Amino acid sequence: MLELRHLRTLIALRDAGSLVEAAERVHLTQSALSHQIKDLEERLGSPLFERKTRPVTFTRAGQRLLELAEQVLPQVRMAERDLARLAGNEQGRLHMAIECHSCFQWLMPTMDHFRDHWPEVEVDIPGGHHFEPLDALAREQLDLVITADPQPLPGVYYDPLFRYEGLLAVSRQHELANQSWVTPQALAEETLITYPVEHARLDVFTQFLDPARVRPREVRTAELTIMMMQLVASGRGVCALPNWALTEYLERDYVKAVALGESGVWSTLFAAIREDTRSAPWMEDFLRTARETSFAVLEGIKPA
Repeated sequence: MLELRHLRTLIALRDAGSLVEAAERVHLTQSALSHQIKDLEERLGSPLFERKTRPVTFTRAGQRLLELAEQVLPQVRMAERDLARLAGNEQGRLHMAIECHSCFQWLMPTMDHFRDHWPEVEVDIPGGHHFEPLDALAREQLDLVITADPQPLPGVYYDPLFRYEGLLAVSRQHELANQSWVTPQALAEETLITYPVEHARLDVFTQFLDPARVRPREVRTAELTIMMMQLVASGRGVCALPNWALTEYLERDYVKAVALGESGVWSTLFAAIREDTRSAPWMEDFLRTARETSFAVLEGIKPA
């Protein structure tokens, strides 16, 4: 019997391109996912995709089920939202803060989509506040904080959104441009360009430079990603950014990117919310929308 979980699995397999990454997206082991698909193929009497191809190539039967999934799953999602409204759970407030300068690439379409489906929920990013966002969340001044730096606070829950790799952007003429990865010591004579935030909140320091007790020759700050890229491209420094934030500049060959260390520096982005709003239908839907939108618009991220 065909089930919704089968349709969600096929969508994940198509979007991820491999069994390993699809299993991560649907929170199954690779063996469990393979068993689920094999069982479905036996029921249908037809293979759904070609083995040993990357990205995955679907058979005609698999393509037909993907078409069904694209029709059915959005309708199921809409019905779930409608049922939540009928249950009287539509009222709410979603005031948020973002401790991530490059997050707007996926956050803005998430907010637009959410507003369309939850018009009764007040959505806002308050400006002008000069307090710690996570403390403000705990005091109920905010309802959600996007952060890569979770702090233990009573009543606050951290819902992982996705994992991402930090990369070092350098000019095309830089001596590091042709290397696949760099050591912390390679930055000792560099000007490091960062967003204007505390070093304790930057992965390049906490996960890369600090453990090696290395400091860059100079630290320079810039408010906007495009300003950072202009400085890097002109040879005025290097900067470490999430892989997705560099995608458009790498595609245009504006700068080059190298990994931070042989194994890379990976971090997790979280949505911090209060425990008392965790089970609210609109909050659950916002977080689900955020994940779906992130994987639709960002490259190089992985399930948390």
